[in-house]
Amino acid sequence: MKYDFSTSAKRENSNAEKYTLREKLFGKNDVLPMWVADMDIDTPPFIIEALKKRLEHPNFGYEEMPSSVYQAQIEWMKRHHGITFEEKELLYSHSVVASINAAIEAFSEEGEKVIVQTPVYPPFFKSVTHHNRKVLFNPLKRDERGRYTFDVEDLISKIDKETKLLLLCSPHNPVGRVWKKEELERIAEVCLEHNVVVFADEIHSDLVYAPNKHIPFAGLSDEVRDITVTALGVGKTFNLAGFAISTVAISNELLRQKFKKVYDNIHFAQGTTLGHVAMQSAYTDGNEWLEELKIHLLKNSTMLMDICKKYNDKISYIQPEGTYLAWLDCSKMGFGDKELRDFFINRAGLGLSPGISFSKEGSGFMRLNFAVSTQIMKQAMDQLDKALGAMK
Repeated sequence: MKYDFSTSAKRENSNAEKYTLREKLFGKNDVLPMWVADMDIDTPPFIIEALKKRLEHPNFGYEEMPSSVYQAQIEWMKRHHGITFEEKELLYSHSVVASINAAIEAFSEEGEKVIVQTPVYPPFFKSVTHHNRKVLFNPLKRDERGRYTFDVEDLISKIDKETKLLLLCSPHNPVGRVWKKEELERIAEVCLEHNVVVFADEIHSDLVYAPNKHIPFAGLSDEVRDITVTALGVGKTFNLAGFAISTVAISNELLRQKFKKVYDNIHFAQGTTLGHVAMQSAYTDGNEWLEELKIHLLKNSTMLMDICKKYNDKISYIQPEGTYLAWLDCSKMGFGDKELRDFFINRAGLGLSPGISFSKEGSGFMRLNFAVSTQIMKQAMDQLDKALGAMK
């Protein structure tokens, strides 16, 4: 192995969000923060070297997003996901959440409906209500084994002429599904029939574990591509969230112009000098690092699985097909959501994301981010082991 994920740099004094907000979120600093979806794994050394080289130039004025960055992303998407975008179809964005908000404004009017498939990343439904649209809740189905699928029948029964947009999370945060082609095709059929635009958040698309394979929604067919807005980026894959850089891919020129009207009014600008360098380096040199990262993440996930098997009368866990987020079913512990959160903070010393924050379907769950060094993961699992073992 070329890269070492056993330890990572200390982040307590680096203004890292997940550490800085511990007191505010958990009431104490003495917790391991495993909530927000960034990594306690160092950003790859080849990216750091590229940044150092750029810092040798003493001017950091305004920049346009370089064509070379877009081309690096285009080649990455073609090689890794079998889809080809043209440069003219790509727009810079500082975050997926910003892109979601722009899409809601661009493709719906106040009072119209936006489909959200819960449990899901909270900004999905919060953004809808923030813009005075109606959330059309289409909860995922969960079978007796705990595996989630789309509820297409429910969607068909609810969708109407006021429904304008579907927010698709693919791979899914927090349940960890990597949707199969036939699952996505059923969603596409419904959206095509009802003239619904699909915003596909595919920010976790590189973090998929074999034999699963990410299927870009826009890659299903030319017809589907024509109704799709895709959010892409390096923030999750290469731990570059602090550079605030991602892209939006829109092939349909009419949709792109509608989106760009909102986009230009907000003034998204073109990102930062170092963000451009980091993104190009990630897509150009990141293949080997990503493969080794995924091996490491699976080892962490297995550590967590071992604890859940040991205490299967209290907690259960299906290893995610993608992402580095564990969706823990804690319903057997017999706690309410407030008590469950308190258990993880005060008895296990872990700062996790409460499942209820992902909608009512997340009640009884907790989300744990296992994208950490081996050292941190072992500490977290020791703490969880002791806390579960001490339960009566």
